[in-house]
Amino acid sequence: MKFKDPKPHDPPETRDLRKHLRNNATPAEAFLWKHLSKRQLAGRKFRRQHGIGPFVVDFFCSSEKLIIELDGEPHTTLNGEERDEKRDEYLESKGFKVLRFENKMVFELMPSVLKDIVDNFRAEN
Repeated sequence: MKFKDPKPHDPPETRDLRKHLRNNATPAEAFLWKHLSKRQLAGRKFRRQHGIGPFVVDFFCSSEKLIIELDGEPHTTLNGEERDEKRDEYLESKGFKVLRFENKMVFELMPSVLKDIVDNFRAEN
């Protein structure tokens, strides 16, 4: 008898949350998504509000095993930083690279943000 492993990506437990987050993107998420959607960045496919294990990540590129997180005010508190650190440790233990950018960087330094993302690609498509 074969046992099916639990689905590590987009688990059903986070389906409603992922949908809510996609429909209520922050201004920074919406702005970055305009640059990542439709394979605009070096031909890579990104997903937004993608579930990985118990977490929902802002942006995910499967071919690169790359996660992009945008951080606003809640992330700058001590509790927020500790939560992000534990989350990043979990995701990195699963073989993912996590990049974090402050929301204001997306608006003020978009070319640098995009270059940093591309610089973290590990394979040519």
